[in-house]
Amino acid sequence: MSDQQRREIKHDREKAILVGVIHGENSEFTINEHLEELELLVDTAGADVVGRVTQKLSRINPAYYIGKGKAEQLIHQAEELNVSLIIFDNDLSPAQTKNYQKLTEEIKVIDRSTLILDIFVRHARTKEAKTQVELAQLEYMLPRLTRMWTHLERQMGGVGTRAGAGETQIEVDRRMLRVRIAKLKIELVRIDRERDTQSRRRKDFFRVALVGYTNAGKSTVMKTISGDDVYIQDQLFATLDTTVRMVKLDEDHSILLSDTVGFIRKIPHHLVASFRSTLKEVVEADLILIVMDASSLQIEDHYKTIKDVLGDLGAGNHESLVVLNKIDMLEEDGRLNYLKREFPDGIPISAREHLRIDQLLEEIKTKMSAGYKTASFTFSYQQGKEMAAAQEGVIVLDRQYEEDGVRMVLKGSEQRINQISSSLNK
Repeated sequence: MSDQQRREIKHDREKAILVGVIHGENSEFTINEHLEELELLVDTAGADVVGRVTQKLSRINPAYYIGKGKAEQLIHQAEELNVSLIIFDNDLSPAQTKNYQKLTEEIKVIDRSTLILDIFVRHARTKEAKTQVELAQLEYMLPRLTRMWTHLERQMGGVGTRAGAGETQIEVDRRMLRVRIAKLKIELVRIDRERDTQSRRRKDFFRVALVGYTNAGKSTVMKTISGDDVYIQDQLFATLDTTVRMVKLDEDHSILLSDTVGFIRKIPHHLVASFRSTLKEVVEADLILIVMDASSLQIEDHYKTIKDVLGDLGAGNHESLVVLNKIDMLEEDGRLNYLKREFPDGIPISAREHLRIDQLLEEIKTKMSAGYKTASFTFSYQQGKEMAAAQEGVIVLDRQYEEDGVRMVLKGSEQRINQISSSLNK
């Protein structure tokens, strides 16, 4: 792409103003951090931020979230700057959304959840991801239906009104919308059953799931460990689909490595619920690798977000390793020393530069071996097929050829050892 083409694309992007509220325990510093992240989301959605507005409130205004005078001033400011989009960092209620539509017909006023859903619509590639995103979008927008559809019809496109729920459902009433939601839920149940079937096939293997804040480098870690080509882009939510790869760490250790959708602060509830089948890879993992961007100044906040989401999924107490990625981007040794104090068990790596990857792999193997069980099995000389199958996914500690057959001492996960025992006792 030429510089001229880039300039033309940049010129066509919508202009946006971000709105944050200093309220309760949130300080001005915290709100500015949140708005920085929101600006990254806006860029991913294809718009440019031209201003930020914050207001300190003792209580949230039920009509406009911010004060009425501030809301009117905000609309006036947007009109002067030729801004077409106002984005709140907090969720707006259906009533608040409608009140802003009464203040302006030309400017879209949306919230963080609508923006994230818009990004997910753009990045959904597979049928599963598209189904999950559409369900989340429809459930979120259902209570906002009355005037929002005519509003979207006027705006027709752009950030916050992207394809799917925003455009294709404009003329349907609430009853038809609920029918569509019901159909999507049935489709997700079917997808869930397919995932359960896949999951049963994978139970013989040690399963490792990569989780982390979006853009922390999970896909790069995946590519570095597996050696396979995976989609990588320096953008929030570059991929929504779970990638699973078989990885042979050495002759005795093989794992199934999965990379899932990235986490983010204030992720919409409907989105987490819709993506629950995708995130089952995390729930059913034997080990979770929490990948974090070591160069981010918000790393502690990111870690809390990750732990909160894992808790919501029911995976809060799973065995895990903290992986401090992107250490090649640290400009001073003091930063690395600080991270070691904050995350004493964390493993500092650079997936992009292949730094300290061996240490990470050794830690994974240590975790694998800690949960292993050792057992002795005797195979007759007529059980060559069974003997070959039994050696998959385990470590052969000893092999003795005796008169009545071959005696082997195998070490592997308790589940795998029990499976071999059951197959021989049939």
